[in-house]
Amino acid sequence: MKSLSSRIPWTFVLLYLLCIACNPPADKHTRRPNIIYIMSDDHAYQAVSAYGHGLNKTPNIDRIAHEGALFTRATVTNSLCAPSRAVLLTGKHSFVNGKVDNEQPFDWNQDNFAKLLQQAGYQTAMVGKIHMDGLPQGFDYSAVFPGQGHYYNPDFIINGEKRQLHGYVTDITTDLALDWLDQRNPDQPFCLLYHQKAPHREWLPAERHYPEYTQMEFPEPSSLFDDFQGRGTAAKTAEMNILKDMNWAGDSKLRPDVVDELGLISPIEWDKAAYNNNLGRMDSAQRAAWDAVYDPINDAFRRDFRQLSDTQLMRWRYQRYMQDYLGCIASIDDGVGRLLEYLEANGLAENTIVVYTSDQGFYLGEHGWFDKRFMYEESLRTPLLIRYPKEIKPGTKIDALVQNLDFAPTFLDYAGASIPPDMQGESFRELAAGRSHDWRDAIYYTYYEYPAIHAVKRHYGIRTDRYKLIHFYYDIDEWELYDLQEDPREMKNVYDDPAYKEVRDSMHKRLTAVRTQYGDSDENNHKYLRPYLEKGTP
Repeated sequence: MKSLSSRIPWTFVLLYLLCIACNPPADKHTRRPNIIYIMSDDHAYQAVSAYGHGLNKTPNIDRIAHEGALFTRATVTNSLCAPSRAVLLTGKHSFVNGKVDNEQPFDWNQDNFAKLLQQAGYQTAMVGKIHMDGLPQGFDYSAVFPGQGHYYNPDFIINGEKRQLHGYVTDITTDLALDWLDQRNPDQPFCLLYHQKAPHREWLPAERHYPEYTQMEFPEPSSLFDDFQGRGTAAKTAEMNILKDMNWAGDSKLRPDVVDELGLISPIEWDKAAYNNNLGRMDSAQRAAWDAVYDPINDAFRRDFRQLSDTQLMRWRYQRYMQDYLGCIASIDDGVGRLLEYLEANGLAENTIVVYTSDQGFYLGEHGWFDKRFMYEESLRTPLLIRYPKEIKPGTKIDALVQNLDFAPTFLDYAGASIPPDMQGESFRELAAGRSHDWRDAIYYTYYEYPAIHAVKRHYGIRTDRYKLIHFYYDIDEWELYDLQEDPREMKNVYDDPAYKEVRDSMHKRLTAVRTQYGDSDENNHKYLRPYLEKGTP
């Protein structure tokens, strides 16, 4: 009997060897990259120490920038929780994907980048906050909060089944993300959306952090006592002032009995209910630890309140805000550290893209405000840090005007998947790698949630490298123009300044062109006003 080798013609052997040479097995240089997208909620870029504001320290988040890229002018298209997430998923502006505010339903049946990654052979998972009704589509595994979620002993909807898990939400979200990474199929590339609740209002830090953070004092922004001279109606009438518009119990953590004793009036009716519900989720040990730290704060405030001027009250409330807000961020940074360590320990760091960002920016006392919504820089801009050792050089700094609109096409580009022509964002892969500097010269912004909480009026506008043009509409018709080079804190509207006439005219032309490019119009503004009119809001 002849051997097997003697029965195989040598020509076939040579052809086989040639095929192997031309198409080698996938190795660490040819495998498609994994993607981990970390998004916190309301994390201001000012509160990431890599941006150099000196407010707090985030060493693990900073590590992503040190080992990759820091984007200095990343922005959102709509500074609100749910709309921002819809833009992330679809790569389309709010007026195209339909999720213009926190109230309108999101159509999960439309395409999103996770669905397209699944079709391209990726395993996909979403863990944490999504803030949109319905079971997330495009994910092999989902463990998400109902609504906003809770800081202590939170509820999760895990693949459609609601469960309450014991512990602190930031840590649990990280645990679930790492558990999924452990259980995934190691032979497939993966995309994990790892979304933290923190530091969303009402800012309850973890027990390991609040004893330290409640004793800290933080620098005040120069515009904490902004009087809004030189600005229009919208800024003057917004309800985001730390002294006047924050809740005393839910936000500043004064017990309801102290609030009643001192005759304090909160602007929002759910203030005490929020306090009781949030702390009511704690078990006895968690509540005892909390009270041991926060009761002395209440006692000191009760003792000193009658002697405090409005200026002193504002400063007290600002410090209380920062203590809890930044204390929440400390736990996020812990979780990022755990994730980066996991990637290193499991040999995944080299071939995994790690993104850290937030769903929008946030005011940390600038203009006397908290919250977001406006097109002003603090809420328009968001932190964005990306690490991918195969393509991005350590310490890269990118000033281009990228937006959350660009995440979907960028991830599809990295995965080698087709980018649908109706996606409105652009892949910034070549920017991040330093292979190209060709990029857009203006970004477009829309905001629709008015009349509503915080009373931020409807507006749209564009931002270029130097200038910003905003149109506030519906119950007012006002324009604002800012020279960000001369006035980076946006304290003076120069729209009617004769010296800026040419700039104003040029920005109007650019705005018209950008609206046409993206398919926006005044008709869209009317379309997304109707639900508010139908509810009887003025």
